[in-house]
Amino acid sequence: MPAPLAAALLPLALLAPAASRVSVLEAAFDPATAFVPPTAVSYATDLVPYGSHARVVTDRSVPGRTEFTVTVSGLAPDHEFPVHLHTGSCGADPASSGPHYQDAVDPVQPSTDPAYANERNELRLLLRTDGQGKATATTAVAWQPRPGEARSLVLHAGTPAGPHAAGDRVACVKLER
Repeated sequence: MPAPLAAALLPLALLAPAASRVSVLEAAFDPATAFVPPTAVSYATDLVPYGSHARVVTDRSVPGRTEFTVTVSGLAPDHEFPVHLHTGSCGADPASSGPHYQDAVDPVQPSTDPAYANERNELRLLLRTDGQGKATATTAVAWQPRPGEARSLVLHAGTPAGPHAAGDRVACVKLER
């Protein structure tokens, strides 16, 4: 390659690769007290046993839109798990994951105002496990989370009040790396 051409291409080679618009996170659920801090934490081993698995695919390739696909295996069979983005990170205390992430943040927390606490402003996903404890669910929202503000994905126990009623936090997947 002639020296002038190589010199012209060098700045292009030094550019950082463009950030991927699709991220994939895979993790096994462990106790929060594990020696190495886990990426995925189980708070209820009867529903989310240690060693069960989660895969989270986040696709931001369409401007102003985000698609989330969550796949799990090894969870309690024939169970519904409402799933939400949360603002805090996973920790030993399930409450450390903070409130639901909202595109437009409700000034009153905890947020119960339907103008803010709704499927257009929050990520709401429902995992329904099969008889083997496997499930996959996909949803899209018409926004992209603000950098550094959607730190975890929380699986809730579900309640008799309905499939999207949150219930206790039974597991948490840390999204920040």
